[in-house]
Amino acid sequence: MSTRADGMATGTTAEYGIWRVILASAVGTMIEWYDFYIFGSLAAFLSPKFYPPGNDTFAYIAYLATFAVGFLVRPFGALFFGRIGDLVGRKYAFLVTLSIMGGATAVIGILPTYKTAGWFAPITLLAIRVLQGLALGGEYGGATVYVAEHVPDGKRGFYTSFIQITATLGLFVSLIVILVTQNYITKEAFADWGWRIPFLVSIILVSISLYIRLKMKESPIFSQIKSAGMTSTQPLKDAFGKWENLKRVLISLFGATAGQGVVWYTGQFYALFYLQTVLKVNPKTSNIIVAIALLLGMPFFTLFGAISDKLGRKWLMMAACLLAVVTYIPIYKSMQAAAGNNVVGLKSAKNKITGAIALTSQTTDPATGALVPAKEAASPDVTKLVLLVFVQVLYVCMIYGPIAAYLVEAFPAKIRYTCLSLPYHIGNGVFGGLLPLIGLSLCATTGNIYAGLYYPMIVAGLTLVFGSVLLKETHGTRIWDEVGGMR
Repeated sequence: MSTRADGMATGTTAEYGIWRVILASAVGTMIEWYDFYIFGSLAAFLSPKFYPPGNDTFAYIAYLATFAVGFLVRPFGALFFGRIGDLVGRKYAFLVTLSIMGGATAVIGILPTYKTAGWFAPITLLAIRVLQGLALGGEYGGATVYVAEHVPDGKRGFYTSFIQITATLGLFVSLIVILVTQNYITKEAFADWGWRIPFLVSIILVSISLYIRLKMKESPIFSQIKSAGMTSTQPLKDAFGKWENLKRVLISLFGATAGQGVVWYTGQFYALFYLQTVLKVNPKTSNIIVAIALLLGMPFFTLFGAISDKLGRKWLMMAACLLAVVTYIPIYKSMQAAAGNNVVGLKSAKNKITGAIALTSQTTDPATGALVPAKEAASPDVTKLVLLVFVQVLYVCMIYGPIAAYLVEAFPAKIRYTCLSLPYHIGNGVFGGLLPLIGLSLCATTGNIYAGLYYPMIVAGLTLVFGSVLLKETHGTRIWDEVGGMR
């Protein structure tokens, strides 16, 4: 592969074309994340809608479990759509995933509740969540590989970081749509039918994205290896049946994506659930706090992506894991103080289900010291809470900004979609996606409101050890050299 005077390989897309590729890929990926996360953002409102009345704790835990199912199936979507992406093409795979995700999300907007349809409602909701998880399992890998296979080797961290922004942007947009909807209708109307609007908005967003993506061409690297007959005929076997490739997958999982997954979900989703459920901050105020922190943090994805092009990917990611292990408990103690709600531990947690409610509904009477039902945090320090969540988002940016470039560089082109997608979605879908459920369950079981942090701290610590020892630095990798003899 020859190189031009400006340093770009001759096969790469011109600068103006790169931004078109990034825009088309990022818009669609952001919408898929929006669809996926709107489900979690509305947990406080929807849990009583789709499960039997009379036991709010069971409803909330069941809803979180349904939320978690979408994460658990993501690796299967990664395998299925990764295989399609490596056999047929990157573009085709993520056109299909976008269509499935958009359709599934829109159906939630018209789905009858438990009051109307009985157990049909939660069972259908579970099935929809499975479809969402499968679709997202194929989307991220396709968008990341597609962008990476258009850009020059020396700027891969910078350009792929715009895809990394989409996950946080999707969560941010979901919170904004909820807040705007709540602002225009009454609280009672939102709880009654207004919650459906954010799901139905997906129809418009997906239609726009499909129109944009239909105009996209296949990635130049995939086009070249396909025309040269170098694509894999058995991507799954080549990816996982050969020890060299399987070893890369396992190192990427335990040395990078597992830690990245828990750091991402602690700094964004767990922070949101913690504010609403444990610290009893008003749901609307909680959404505003997290939305502002996300908005402030988003430019840092690109900053850390660009830094990784110069200094390397590995030690930025390891630094984020180290910071998470060392600072999470102090940060969450500060969040409790800033929330102005003196939540205390449980006297007893024999029953995990009732424990969850007790944990989030008891506080200390300042006059007597006795346990009394907790009220909503009256005067949280919003500025301080935004800052504390923002610090966690910075950790997310530090590890998530460079990781797409690392994953692309770790695997050969003919099995890149499949190999990249699996460790990413196990790390994020399993290790990260189960965090809210595991974290809040640990709080309820132990009676310690900080116990939920032990899980992400342990996983991040393991990634720090595995990654420091086994992860290879990849930022000097030239993926265009794979097709260098074909032009």
